[in-house]
Amino acid sequence: MNFVVSSTDLLNHLQAIAKVISNKNTLPILDNFLFELKGNVLTITASDLETTLVTSMEVDNAEGEGVIAVDARRLLKLKDTSEQPLTFNINTESLSVDILSESGKFTKVEQKGEDYPKHQEIDDAQKTEITLKSEALHSAINKTIFATAEDDLRPVMNGILFGFSPDYLTAVASDAHKMVRYRRLDVKSEQEASFILPQKPAQMLKNLLPNDETDVKVTFDQQNAIFEFSNFIQVCRLVEGKYPNYEAVIPKDNPYKMTVDRLDLHNKLKMVSGYANPASNLVKLSVSPNELKVSAQDLDFSMSAFERLKCEYEGEEMEIGFKALFMIEIVANISSPDIFIELSDPSRAALFLPVEKEDENEDLLMLLMPMMVNQ
Repeated sequence: MNFVVSSTDLLNHLQAIAKVISNKNTLPILDNFLFELKGNVLTITASDLETTLVTSMEVDNAEGEGVIAVDARRLLKLKDTSEQPLTFNINTESLSVDILSESGKFTKVEQKGEDYPKHQEIDDAQKTEITLKSEALHSAINKTIFATAEDDLRPVMNGILFGFSPDYLTAVASDAHKMVRYRRLDVKSEQEASFILPQKPAQMLKNLLPNDETDVKVTFDQQNAIFEFSNFIQVCRLVEGKYPNYEAVIPKDNPYKMTVDRLDLHNKLKMVSGYANPASNLVKLSVSPNELKVSAQDLDFSMSAFERLKCEYEGEEMEIGFKALFMIEIVANISSPDIFIELSDPSRAALFLPVEKEDENEDLLMLLMPMMVNQ
């Protein structure tokens, strides 16, 4: 089989799916891209067995059909070439691949495409199909993925819970210290269904998804999910298990409420946290009606720091401690100019909400567990 393709166009498709290829594949053939030519459409597949990415593109002067596994590492060296047409002459019997450029020729014997593992299948009896906008799915992943855990003992915490209902889409992530609940009011499903998307394929999906109105078809059962959009397909194995009851940890009727400038708080947290004890990474918030004091100290090295900033606060004066890294992450992932913080007492979780919604269809809530201030 033969075809001609733009080097830049081919490289863009290869780079989009190459990140799924593991550095330590259990099967050597997974170090390859799978090329399949049908008509004038070239389909390229990359996989690590758990996640499979498929992209397709049109090529010129296509002759013949077939499949072959092509060395990914060498093919990605196309990034060192200038834009030019590349001619692929592939002998599927001898497995010889000739790549002709404007100034040279590259020849290598590759591997049989038939030996490349097939991706996971969806059980028709159990499958659920939902179509939503790419922007909605991209935002759901983007707002939650930072809160996922890396916990070998509780694998369900290592992914994002997607829950579909007749009212909205809910995406939840938590590592038991912080939690994000993100809802999209413009994504509805006739039936309730859910799945837990692992962190790695979630990150890949986030990188691939266009942040626009492109339709994304999501098909899933209890073990696998398929995402189809534009010229891409992602197939991945889901996390099996029951996600904890996240609603039970969200404190209700918090009596104390504070509004503060998000960027000011973010900058002061970063400055003060450099003086915190590395072991605890504790920062203290001292809240009064018109002022928020952010402080940290490391008694081992006799250093401390504090910063004051203006705030609007309703409630009794309070001192509460948080892990600086987690609080900085939460503040950085809220896009509103001002943040609304709900508190009850120093031993209960605080809620962080945007004062202004970036999108009227979004509902974002972030939760952070406190630390003892005498650490």
